[in-house]
Amino acid sequence: MSLKVALQMDPIGSVNIDADSTFRIAVEAQARGHSLFFYTPDKLAFVEGRVVARGFPIELRRELGDHVTYGPEVEVDLAEYDVVWLRQDPPFDMGYITTTHLLDMIHPATLVVNDPFWVRNCPEKLLVLQFPDLIPPTAIARDLTTIRAFKAKHDDIILKPLYGNGGAGVFRLEPNDRNLSSLFEMFTAINREPLIVQKFLPDVSKGDKRIILVDGEPVGAINRVPQTGETRSNMHVGGRPEKIGLTARDLEICAAIGPTLKEKGQIFVGIDVIGDYLTEINVTSPTGIQELERFDGTNTAERIWQVIEAKRAARSA
Repeated sequence: MSLKVALQMDPIGSVNIDADSTFRIAVEAQARGHSLFFYTPDKLAFVEGRVVARGFPIELRRELGDHVTYGPEVEVDLAEYDVVWLRQDPPFDMGYITTTHLLDMIHPATLVVNDPFWVRNCPEKLLVLQFPDLIPPTAIARDLTTIRAFKAKHDDIILKPLYGNGGAGVFRLEPNDRNLSSLFEMFTAINREPLIVQKFLPDVSKGDKRIILVDGEPVGAINRVPQTGETRSNMHVGGRPEKIGLTARDLEICAAIGPTLKEKGQIFVGIDVIGDYLTEINVTSPTGIQELERFDGTNTAERIWQVIEAKRAARSA
């Protein structure tokens, strides 16, 4: 089976080829005989009933500094493609949301991964709210009185933007910290979005586990350990990836959320687990598959394409 695959992502020429999950997925697609087309989200458009994108046919290779060759720039009709990958990084703003509406118009005839309707309706820090027994004490509010009451109850808390990513804007407020009002003023001056506040989990010092699920099934995990003196464990801000296995609690969490992910067409998902608690379900552009492959030899990209190819074959049949 040879598929026409379009990649909607941030500029591919500047990715870290040894860490970027989209690059690894695309290389696997190419190795399986699929053709690749690349475009950035700003080149996606709706024109007189067609969803089109302006970009480039590409060929990839794992050569540092020379990992992509571009064909001529062309405009394509995405309805003529078999698969479109929705893989640009957040922020999850109105620009991002608009791309999901446009891609909705071609899905599922063209398989959009992950399903754009549910990406739009299940952002990382909100989907977890459907599983209250799995998450730490959590509040979402733009009201300072509500957030103050939460801090008074739980003392040690994490405050962060509801639609942030990569560890940006994450603050720990310890029991004697007096910066809550100032941080609230800063956040609310930047945008009109609520904040998310959670009870601080001391187990984060042992790492923030990223578990990869493919079509609702766990395939493995890596542990992300924060730097000394740092609360955040995201690799974007210096978290150190380590080899780790799945515990009975991890499998319990995956069993609880897996059917929902599969039902909603979320083929490639990365969840975050600290200690015994689920903290995020990442459906936009999860990372970690290259680290998992190096640690365990698990070819997550292969598993992903096996699922996609089976879905395309079933549709053709």
